[in-house]
Amino acid sequence: MAVAAVTTKPLHNQLPKPLQRKRLPAGRPREWYVSHNRRLKAMRLAIALLDTGVYQPSSATNIRIRTMAERLGIHPPSDTTCRMVRTLIRYGR
Repeated sequence: MAVAAVTTKPLHNQLPKPLQRKRLPAGRPREWYVSHNRRLKAMRLAIALLDTGVYQPSSATNIRIRTMAERLGIHPPSDTTCRMVRTLIRYGR
């Protein structure tokens, strides 16, 4: 008995389209922009770590977070950003 082979590509091989970036609002203090960009960076790193199986904040060391940033092509995060990543992992569960 012959078996037909399915030759369609699986959906998980398709890369999602990046979101359209919006300009940040003008007129805010510099500290607002710094903290906003820090939160975005921490969120990207936390998502990447969760995707690789790091579910506990204790296993997300500064070295592991900075290695992930290097793999993603992001500038190395500061100690404050690393703390934010661990906080996001802790409260995201």
